[in-house]
Amino acid sequence: MELFESFDNTKEQPLAYRMRPRTLDEYTGQDHIVGQGRLLRRMIQADQLSSLIFYGPPGTGKTTLARVIAHTTKSTFTTMNAVLSGVKNLREEIDRSKERYTLYQKKTILFVDEIHRWNKAQQDALLPWVENGTIILIGATTQNPYFEVNSALVSRSRVFQLKPLLKEDLLQIAKSAIFDEERGYGKFKVNFLEGALEHLIDIANGDARSLLNAIQLAVETTPEEFPPPEGEEILISLRTAEESIQKKVVLYDKEGDYHFDIISAFIKSIRGSDPDAALYWLAKMVRAGEDPRFIFRRMLISASEDIGLADPTALSIVTSAATAFDRVGMPEGRFHLTQAALYLAIAPKSNSTLGFFDALKAVEKEETGEVPNHLRDGARDKEGFGHGKGYLYPHAYQNHWIPQQYLPDNLAGEVFYTPSDCGYEKTIRQKVIKHREINVETAGAPFPEILSTAPANQKKDAWISRLTSGYSTYLAEIREIIFKKAIIAPHHRVLVINPGRGLLLWEACRTVTSGLITAIPGDRPLNPAEYNILNAHTAGLPEVERPQIHNTMLLDFTPEDGIAYERIIGMNVLTRTEDKRSYLEHIKALTSPGGSIVLSEVIPSESTRLTEILTEGIFTPKEWQALLEAENEIYNSGRTPLTGWTAEDLKNHFHEAGFSQVELEKREYMQKRLITEAEINRWFSPSHSVYGYGDYLSEQLGAPSLEALRKKVTDALSGKEVPWKLRVCPLRARVD
Repeated sequence: MELFESFDNTKEQPLAYRMRPRTLDEYTGQDHIVGQGRLLRRMIQADQLSSLIFYGPPGTGKTTLARVIAHTTKSTFTTMNAVLSGVKNLREEIDRSKERYTLYQKKTILFVDEIHRWNKAQQDALLPWVENGTIILIGATTQNPYFEVNSALVSRSRVFQLKPLLKEDLLQIAKSAIFDEERGYGKFKVNFLEGALEHLIDIANGDARSLLNAIQLAVETTPEEFPPPEGEEILISLRTAEESIQKKVVLYDKEGDYHFDIISAFIKSIRGSDPDAALYWLAKMVRAGEDPRFIFRRMLISASEDIGLADPTALSIVTSAATAFDRVGMPEGRFHLTQAALYLAIAPKSNSTLGFFDALKAVEKEETGEVPNHLRDGARDKEGFGHGKGYLYPHAYQNHWIPQQYLPDNLAGEVFYTPSDCGYEKTIRQKVIKHREINVETAGAPFPEILSTAPANQKKDAWISRLTSGYSTYLAEIREIIFKKAIIAPHHRVLVINPGRGLLLWEACRTVTSGLITAIPGDRPLNPAEYNILNAHTAGLPEVERPQIHNTMLLDFTPEDGIAYERIIGMNVLTRTEDKRSYLEHIKALTSPGGSIVLSEVIPSESTRLTEILTEGIFTPKEWQALLEAENEIYNSGRTPLTGWTAEDLKNHFHEAGFSQVELEKREYMQKRLITEAEINRWFSPSHSVYGYGDYLSEQLGAPSLEALRKKVTDALSGKEVPWKLRVCPLRARVD
C-alpha cells in the first residue's frame, strides 16, 4: 500500500492511520513549526516549498505533515521509503521527475521516509537534482540529520525539529478519535472511567501513534465482539488501559544524538559540582541500558580533567569502583557507579548512594525529561540546533563554580542527594545546600534550542548585512543588548514596535528564519518616508520570509488569526505615551504565555537638562532660578507623565500591567548633539499636549520675559554641538 493512498475508512486500517490529519487545521501540536503565522505554514499555504527535513521522535507528526503537504501542493507528490528503496528506484524517480519538468514545467516533491536509512551513495545520488531544483526533497528521520544525513543535503534544506507532543495535544487527539464518527469511534458509546484515559496519555509520553494504538486495543478488545450491538456502551477501566499500553520507554539511543547529549549532561553536572543532576543522568543511562564500562571510562577522564590534583584520590576511587564493578556486575554494581559519580561531583565516598534509587524512581515516573539545551553535546550540531549554547564553563569562574541549571526543567529544584552529618560529608553539607539555594535563586531563561534551520542564502545575508550596518555606536550597542536579552529563536513570532528605519527589524529578519516578523508603529504612524523605505527594503528578501509591516498604531493593532507573539521588542515604545500601564496591558495581550517583551527606553528625567549645558552668568538670577524651577516641574512632577518618570516607575508599570520577572538595568551614553533654532523654539513655545519649558516659564515670567530668555538660549546654543547625556533603561519582562 502506498504511503499516501486515498483515505479509506475501513476497520482493517489502524486507528492511527485513519485519524491522520488531512489539513493544517486538523493538525495538532508542533506550534513552533506550523502554528499560525509560522514560516512553514505560510510556505504550505502559498505552495512555495523548498527542500525540508523533519526530525523528531516517533509519533510526533513527521509523516502526517508530509501527508498534509501532499494534499495541498500543486506539484507532483511522490514518496519513497528508505528501508525498501535503493539507488535503482531513486534513479527511476529522478528520470520521471526530469521528464515532468522538461515536458510540463511541473516540479516534483519527493518524500523520503526514514531518510537516515539511506547510505552515503544513495543520498549522493539525490543531491544534484535537489541542487538544480528538479526535485524538492522532504525527508523524515528520527535521527539527528546533522549526524545521519549527508551534510550537503542538510545544507540545502530547511531542518524542522518536531518535539514530543504535550499532554493537552494528546488529549485533543484522543477526543477526536473517540468522538469522530467517520474515522474514529463516534458511532459507539465509548467512555473511559476515571484515570483510564489519563494513564494512556501519560504512558504514551508524547507519541500520538502509541496513544491511538492503545485506544484502539482498549476499545476493540473490551466488548466480547466488536463492533458491539447497537446501543451497547463500551466502558474502558483503568486496568484495561494499563493492559493496552506497555510500560513507558525511556527515550535513549545508545548510538544516536541522545547518547551524546546525556553523557555530556552527566559530565557537565560532575564538573559543575551538582550531585543531584549527576545522579539523575546516571539513572537515565542505567535505566536505558548504557554500557557501565563506558560510563566508568568517562568518569576516569573526568577524575583527571575536572578534579586533578585538587583531590588526588579521585582517580584511585573511580579505578577501585570500576574494578569492584567488574567482580560484582549488575544489578548490585549500580552502587559502585553511584559512589564514583558522587565522589567526583562533591568529594570522597559516602553512604548516600541510596539517593540513586530516588533518581531512578523519578526517571520511571517522569514525563519526557529533556536535556536542557545548554547541557547538550554541541560538538556536531551547535550551529544547526544551538545545542550546548548558553552553557557556563565552571572552570572559567571563581572557585571553579557558577550557578546554572543542570536538571531538566520539570525536575528543577528536586533533591536526590542529602549529605549526612557524619565524617567528611559533614564538612561539605553546607556547601552543597548553599549551591542548591543559589542555583534556584539565579535560575533564568535558558538559551532556547534551535528547532529549525535554513539553508545558507548568501544574497539574503548580504542584503541584511547592508541594512544593519551604518548605525551609530550607541544604536548598534542598544540593538545588541535588546537581542541578547530577548533570546530569539528561529521559529519565534516577533513583533517589532517603533521600527523607525529598521534598526531592530532587519536584525530580527536575520535571526528569525522559520517564524513570523511583524512591525508596527507605537503611538503615532510611520511617516511616509519611513514606511516607503521599509517596504522597499523588504523587496530584497525572499517573498515568504518578508516581514509584515503595518502602519497601524499599537492600540489599534489586532493580529490576524489570533496570533500571539513569543517576543515583542522595541526602542522608546513608552517614552511618548502618558498612560503607560494601559499601553503595557495591550502589549501583554499580544504576547503568548511564556513569551517576553524586551524594550530600551530613554529616561528623560535622568538625561541631560538644559541648565547643564548653559552658562549661568548670561542670565539674571530670576531667569536662572525660573529655569531650574521649570526643570524640576518638568522632570520631577506628577503633572508631566511624559517626562517626570523614573526607571523604578517603569518597573512598577510593568508589574501593574501583569508582567512577571521584570528585569531592568541603567546605562549612560554621551553623544554630540546639534542644537537647532527650531528645537529651541519648540522647547520655549507653550504646548497644548506636552508640558515643557514654555508652559512653565510663561506662567511664571510672562510672554515678554519668556521671549528674552528664549533669545539668550538661542544665542548661546543654536548651531552648536554640545555633549548630551542619555540615561537608557534596557529591560525584559515575562508573561506567565
